[in-house]
Amino acid sequence: MGTFKMEFLRAFACAVALWAASAYATFAAPVEIVAFGDSLTAGYGVAPGEAFPEQLEAALIARGHDVSVVNAGVSGDTSSGGLARLEWSVPAEADIVIVELGANDALRGVDPEITRESLSNILAKLRERNQKVLLAGMLAPRNLGADYATAFDAIYPELAEEYGVALYPFFLDGVATEPGLNQPDGIHPNAEGIAKIVEAILPALETLLREVATES
Repeated sequence: MGTFKMEFLRAFACAVALWAASAYATFAAPVEIVAFGDSLTAGYGVAPGEAFPEQLEAALIARGHDVSVVNAGVSGDTSSGGLARLEWSVPAEADIVIVELGANDALRGVDPEITRESLSNILAKLRERNQKVLLAGMLAPRNLGADYATAFDAIYPELAEEYGVALYPFFLDGVATEPGLNQPDGIHPNAEGIAKIVEAILPALETLLREVATES
């Protein structure tokens, strides 16, 4: 009887442990990703559900990830504007932050050193919070001249290295200058263009999701 009782208790303990693990998996909060950017993030000119954050969330869920992607994009925002609203736009509890800022800086010809300083301060604040970051790079329009383009384009890889964050070199890679993937303004991607961006950026996000899972 004693042996039977011990075996029963052992089996019961295993069952409880399995139930607890299952319950944790069921009720654990999804990984929170914040897409922090300008109109390219906000979804300028596309229908509800077609913006970058919404398409990214759908793609990650389709690949089996339990995630929530928050749209923290503001059309017209510059890197300085993003820095000014960081504290109230990006929750401290977010697990991953995609920083997509700088396109409007380049379009307006903002001094690249101002853009660098603003992005550097954003990355410093996110590092203080121990949040994972994917820095989405941008390239300057070539009509601003070679010197401007050289200074601006170098900002993203250099900051990514300085702060040890993941870099997606060019947010509009494969989409910029492609008429069929952009709206009539030639600047903002259409829904198909956004889908292409999402497809290309997925591996970088999945790498960060694995890091989050390992550390949790």
